[in-house]
Amino acid sequence: MAYSIDLHPSDESPRLGAMALFPVAESVPRARHWFRRFVTPYHPACSVDDCVLMLSELVTNAVVHGRSDESWLVRVEWFRAGTSLRVEVHNPGLPESVRLRCPDASDAHGRGLLLVDSIADSWHCGPSRFGGTVVSFTVADAWPPS
Repeated sequence: MAYSIDLHPSDESPRLGAMALFPVAESVPRARHWFRRFVTPYHPACSVDDCVLMLSELVTNAVVHGRSDESWLVRVEWFRAGTSLRVEVHNPGLPESVRLRCPDASDAHGRGLLLVDSIADSWHCGPSRFGGTVVSFTVADAWPPS
Protein backbone atom coordinates (compact mmCIF):
# COMPACT_ATOMS: atom_id res chain seq x y z
CA MET A 1 0.00 0.00 0.00
CA ALA A 2 1.41 3.38 -0.98
CA TYR A 3 0.29 6.94 -0.24
CA SER A 4 1.37 10.34 -1.49
CA ILE A 5 0.37 13.86 -0.57
CA ASP A 6 0.94 16.80 -2.87
CA LEU A 7 1.89 19.61 -0.52
CA HIS A 8 1.57 22.48 -2.99
CA PRO A 9 -1.34 21.87 -5.35
CA SER A 10 -1.84 24.48 -8.06
CA ASP A 11 -3.87 25.00 -11.22
CA GLU A 12 -1.08 23.27 -13.14
CA SER A 13 -0.88 20.41 -10.63
CA PRO A 14 -4.24 20.19 -8.81
CA ARG A 15 -3.78 16.74 -7.23
CA LEU A 16 -4.00 16.80 -3.44
CA GLY A 17 -3.11 13.17 -2.82
CA ALA A 18 -3.19 9.57 -3.97
CA MET A 19 -3.10 6.05 -2.66
CA ALA A 20 -2.62 2.62 -4.17
CA LEU A 21 -4.41 -0.21 -2.39
CA PHE A 22 -4.44 -3.96 -2.75
CA PRO A 23 -7.77 -5.28 -4.06
CA VAL A 24 -8.85 -6.81 -0.75
CA ALA A 25 -11.72 -6.02 1.63
CA GLU A 26 -9.32 -4.60 4.23
CA SER A 27 -8.42 -1.80 1.81
CA VAL A 28 -11.88 -0.21 2.17
CA PRO A 29 -11.48 0.93 5.81
CA ARG A 30 -7.85 1.88 5.07
CA ALA A 31 -9.00 4.09 2.20
CA ARG A 32 -11.59 5.76 4.44
CA HIS A 33 -9.06 6.37 7.23
CA TRP A 34 -6.25 7.71 5.07
CA PHE A 35 -8.48 9.84 2.82
CA ARG A 36 -10.00 11.52 5.88
CA ARG A 37 -6.54 12.03 7.40
CA PHE A 38 -5.08 13.48 4.19
CA VAL A 39 -7.98 15.68 3.02
CA THR A 40 -8.86 17.24 6.41
CA PRO A 41 -5.74 19.50 6.56
CA TYR A 42 -6.97 21.21 3.36
CA HIS A 43 -10.05 22.37 5.34
CA PRO A 44 -12.76 21.54 2.81
CA ALA A 45 -16.09 23.29 3.38
CA CYS A 46 -17.99 20.21 2.20
CA SER A 47 -18.90 17.25 4.38
CA VAL A 48 -15.81 15.06 4.74
CA ASP A 49 -18.13 12.33 6.07
CA ASP A 50 -20.12 12.38 2.81
CA CYS A 51 -16.91 12.21 0.79
CA VAL A 52 -15.64 9.29 2.89
CA LEU A 53 -18.95 7.46 2.36
CA MET A 54 -18.78 7.93 -1.42
CA LEU A 55 -15.11 6.93 -1.52
CA SER A 56 -15.93 3.82 0.49
CA GLU A 57 -18.61 2.81 -2.00
CA LEU A 58 -16.34 3.32 -5.01
CA VAL A 59 -13.38 1.48 -3.47
CA THR A 60 -15.71 -1.38 -2.50
CA ASN A 61 -16.96 -1.56 -6.09
CA ALA A 62 -13.39 -1.50 -7.41
CA VAL A 63 -12.33 -4.33 -5.09
CA VAL A 64 -15.41 -6.44 -5.84
CA HIS A 65 -15.71 -5.81 -9.60
CA GLY A 66 -12.14 -5.05 -10.74
CA ARG A 67 -10.67 -7.95 -12.69
CA SER A 68 -7.29 -8.70 -14.19
CA ASP A 69 -5.23 -11.77 -14.97
CA GLU A 70 -2.21 -9.93 -13.59
CA SER A 71 -1.45 -8.44 -10.18
CA TRP A 72 -3.24 -5.09 -9.80
CA LEU A 73 -4.00 -2.24 -7.42
CA VAL A 74 -6.94 0.03 -6.76
CA ARG A 75 -5.69 3.58 -7.33
CA VAL A 76 -7.37 6.52 -5.61
CA GLU A 77 -6.58 10.16 -6.38
CA TRP A 78 -8.19 13.39 -5.22
CA PHE A 79 -7.94 16.81 -6.78
CA ARG A 80 -8.86 20.41 -6.13
CA ALA A 81 -10.41 21.73 -9.32
CA GLY A 82 -11.17 25.39 -8.65
CA THR A 83 -13.64 25.30 -5.77
CA SER A 84 -14.53 21.62 -6.35
CA LEU A 85 -13.18 18.37 -4.95
CA ARG A 86 -12.88 15.49 -7.43
CA VAL A 87 -12.12 11.96 -6.24
CA GLU A 88 -11.15 9.23 -8.72
CA VAL A 89 -11.04 5.47 -8.15
CA HIS A 90 -9.23 3.40 -10.80
CA ASN A 91 -9.42 -0.39 -11.31
CA PRO A 92 -8.75 -2.81 -14.18
CA GLY A 93 -12.45 -3.61 -14.77
CA LEU A 94 -14.41 -2.62 -17.87
CA PRO A 95 -16.16 0.78 -17.97
CA GLU A 96 -19.21 -0.81 -19.60
CA SER A 97 -19.87 -2.84 -16.46
CA VAL A 98 -20.36 0.29 -14.29
CA ARG A 99 -24.01 1.20 -14.16
CA LEU A 100 -26.53 2.79 -11.86
CA ARG A 101 -28.79 0.03 -10.58
CA CYS A 102 -32.30 0.14 -9.21
CA PRO A 103 -32.24 -2.65 -6.64
CA ASP A 104 -35.36 -4.00 -5.02
CA ALA A 105 -35.85 -3.35 -1.32
CA SER A 106 -34.84 -6.96 -0.60
CA ASP A 107 -31.58 -6.79 -2.61
CA ALA A 108 -28.49 -6.89 -0.38
CA HIS A 109 -26.24 -5.06 -2.87
CA GLY A 110 -26.36 -2.49 -5.65
CA ARG A 111 -26.83 0.81 -3.83
CA GLY A 112 -23.28 2.20 -3.94
CA LEU A 113 -23.65 4.30 -7.09
CA LEU A 114 -27.14 5.35 -6.00
CA LEU A 115 -25.55 6.84 -2.87
CA VAL A 116 -22.87 8.56 -4.93
CA ASP A 117 -25.49 9.83 -7.38
CA SER A 118 -27.61 11.26 -4.57
CA ILE A 119 -24.77 12.92 -2.61
CA ALA A 120 -22.25 14.11 -5.23
CA ASP A 121 -22.87 17.07 -7.48
CA SER A 122 -21.79 14.82 -10.35
CA TRP A 123 -20.14 11.49 -11.03
CA HIS A 124 -18.47 9.96 -14.06
CA CYS A 125 -17.32 6.60 -15.34
CA GLY A 126 -14.97 5.94 -18.23
CA PRO A 127 -11.64 4.53 -19.33
CA SER A 128 -8.80 5.04 -16.85
CA ARG A 129 -5.46 6.49 -17.92
CA PHE A 130 -3.95 3.49 -16.09
CA GLY A 131 -6.01 1.07 -18.17
CA GLY A 132 -9.36 -0.31 -17.06
CA THR A 133 -11.96 1.96 -15.48
CA VAL A 134 -12.12 5.17 -13.50
CA VAL A 135 -15.21 6.13 -11.51
CA SER A 136 -15.12 9.60 -10.03
CA PHE A 137 -17.31 11.99 -8.12
CA THR A 138 -17.22 15.76 -7.78
CA VAL A 139 -18.37 17.89 -4.88
CA ALA A 140 -18.87 21.51 -5.95
CA ASP A 141 -18.09 24.37 -3.57
CA ALA A 142 -15.74 22.25 -1.48
CA TRP A 143 -13.64 25.39 -0.98
CA PRO A 144 -14.41 29.08 -1.24
CA PRO A 145 -13.25 30.88 -4.39
CA SER A 146 -9.64 32.04 -4.12
